[in-house]
Amino acid sequence: MKSEKGVFVDDELERIFNELPESDSIKREIIRAIGNIRENVFVGRNVKKELIPKRLIDKYNLNNLWIYDLPNGWRLLYSITGNEIEIIAAVLDWMDHKDYEKLFGF
Repeated sequence: MKSEKGVFVDDELERIFNELPESDSIKREIIRAIGNIRENVFVGRNVKKELIPKRLIDKYNLNNLWIYDLPNGWRLLYSITGNEIEIIAAVLDWMDHKDYEKLFGF
């Protein structure tokens, strides 16, 4: 199922992304990931509801969370929302493996 939009969850996250240098390999991988997510919103791994970190539920009022694996242990977190007419994949964050493990309590 295609996403009509692939957006950042808030302006601050989009600003941080836009400030990354064009030569930054993570920025290039995030761009690629967003393209893949737009083509198929289910391309990532779905996190079971009971495993979604409370911090993310509280911050974004989530009822689903998806993880897209980036190279070198980095992860992109996104959530799917929408209605019968439009599906939106909202990018929540990206992080290295250390921060990912900390967020999920591994």
